[in-house]
Amino acid sequence: MVKTIGNPLTWGVEALAGAGQVMGEATRNLGGDHVSTPRINRIDSDDIANALVKGVADAMHFRSDVGFMVLLYPVIGICMAYLAFHMALLPLIFPMAAGFALIGPMAGIGLYELSRQREQGQAASWGSALRVLRSRIAGPVLVLGLYLMAIFAVWLFAAAGIYDATMGPGAPPSIGAFMRDLFTTPAGWQMIVIGMAVGGVFAAGVLVISLTAFPMLIDRPVGLPLAVATSVRVARRNPVTVAIWGVIVAVLLALGSVPAFLGLIVVMPVLGHATWHLYRAAVSFG
Repeated sequence: MVKTIGNPLTWGVEALAGAGQVMGEATRNLGGDHVSTPRINRIDSDDIANALVKGVADAMHFRSDVGFMVLLYPVIGICMAYLAFHMALLPLIFPMAAGFALIGPMAGIGLYELSRQREQGQAASWGSALRVLRSRIAGPVLVLGLYLMAIFAVWLFAAAGIYDATMGPGAPPSIGAFMRDLFTTPAGWQMIVIGMAVGGVFAAGVLVISLTAFPMLIDRPVGLPLAVATSVRVARRNPVTVAIWGVIVAVLLALGSVPAFLGLIVVMPVLGHATWHLYRAAVSFG
């Protein structure tokens, strides 16, 4: 049958119907269809070192494919810093930079897929990595990603509250005055200590629920509840190793944020690929 030109109302109804069908399918996939419980393996510092070595190898192998992807990270960081300087949010620059540790697991979705395809001997590329957000995993990944974004927002509110309680509530007159007060006054030291402690709690929570959750969702149709529960089980079985990994991630992200977040171009691909390999070491199916 020849398809004729319809009116705007017809187009709108068809578009809404199609979008509703996609959203419905994504929602149904939140629970997944993988019924077997994965086995949690004991991992140690050697597994971390091995994951980092493989992460570097993957990053070098895919350096041309992920170049456009990782350029997004410093651009986001620079934009956040610009907003902070021009919206009287200067005290939030450091919390914003630290927030990469909270949203980083979500940002590595394409990198996990590239490592998965390379591991299976498939011809991997940036196009295939972007296609990973198909309907089977779009729902679980989106929900978990929104959850991490909500945690990031709460962290920024908490950081603003810490500043108000220690050095605020007024905005600093200049970046020089802010840095001087931050490092040379008791109020500044208090803010650093409290901010690092509270930020550590946020980062630890995100690490526990997402360490293997995103790679697992990419790997198998397990659904969001099982993926998060498995990540928690990995942390419970390997608390020291997971803590060491968290410190490594925090240090590398801090180094990558200097200067002007440009180091993230190198750091994020390595951490993303390494996270995939750490997941493969920690979780087994069979």
